[in-house]
Amino acid sequence: MILHVDMDAFYASIEQRENPNLKGRPLIVGGSAEGRGVVAAASYEARSFGIHSAMATRKAIQLCPNLAMVRPRIDFYAKVSQEIRAIFAEFTPLIEPLSLDEAFLDVTATAHLFGSPENIGRTIKQKILAQLQLVASVGMGPNKFIAKIASDLRKPDALVIVRSEETQDFLDPLPIERVWGVGKVTSDVFRKLSIRTIGELRKLDLETLRSIFGNSAEHYWSLSRGLDARKVTPDREAKSISSETTFPADIDDREALASYLVHLVESVSRRLRNHQLRCKGIELKVKYSDFQFLSRSQTLPLATDVTSELLEAATKLFHAKVPDDGKSIRLLGFGVHHFEQGEMTQMSLFDEETHQRDRKLDSVTDSIAEKFGSAAIRRGGKKR
Repeated sequence: MILHVDMDAFYASIEQRENPNLKGRPLIVGGSAEGRGVVAAASYEARSFGIHSAMATRKAIQLCPNLAMVRPRIDFYAKVSQEIRAIFAEFTPLIEPLSLDEAFLDVTATAHLFGSPENIGRTIKQKILAQLQLVASVGMGPNKFIAKIASDLRKPDALVIVRSEETQDFLDPLPIERVWGVGKVTSDVFRKLSIRTIGELRKLDLETLRSIFGNSAEHYWSLSRGLDARKVTPDREAKSISSETTFPADIDDREALASYLVHLVESVSRRLRNHQLRCKGIELKVKYSDFQFLSRSQTLPLATDVTSELLEAATKLFHAKVPDDGKSIRLLGFGVHHFEQGEMTQMSLFDEETHQRDRKLDSVTDSIAEKFGSAAIRRGGKKR
């Protein structure tokens, strides 16, 4: 049995916990309404006004003039995430984090120690609430696909279990958009075929699906039958460091995407320095609104951990290799690999005076972020 644990309104709930004056109030965690600030997270009170992640902060304020706003503190949220993961580890070593606020757990081998999966899920929820004053939704099923859908169906504070024999009855009435990989474009194709539910998709034979969707046919065929063979894969020694963000509302504005890239590079470069690593490889990941995936990588002339150098390389790679074709993007990621440790043995290709200045700047910003949170100081984006 697989569990999917998803924290409810994670960033916003943490801020409400830390400041009692924010409890019960419409709240967003995000950027300023001045300029191009966007909502990173919204409390359920704010969501009732139609506010959601990736919405412009200015629009959010228009929808709810009494909206409370808090700058994000990613480093602090990461520490809370580690506390949540420690609770998971009490029940199983098989933990696969997906982000700071969600993870898969495989409790198949430990159920004899802690009782039924339902009991494990309920106990995890109770521990998170008692120890951290936060609410989690838990979905349980025979595989990852089922568990993830289950955790999302009755949010917030969900506890949904789907047993193997119940899989088809559970899936069949759900809208086709619940199938992984079915975005707006694919959904429109299905609806033209009068297929609106997973049950209706299941009635199509594999050959018919292949004639319409090609290589994606088996993926849709399997998921419509509740088949998902992927295992829960715990963390292993990292060969790369990355950060990514998924936009609930797809973005086609290149300037806004470039601003998100700045924050991703800052996060990754700070983690590099925390681990005393430098990298020679960088990678950009893009997932479009139709779930098509694009990955572009580059090898740097010299290994570096300097934010400005990584940002310059990432920005050039973004503008050169990610087509400016107007397609909407739902996920943007930045990662680094090919690590080196120890002291710098080669001179930077950047101007050495600038290089040393930027290293000192990174040292100062790292200290500020450690003390006050990563949102306490932000790097300004560069215009092209």
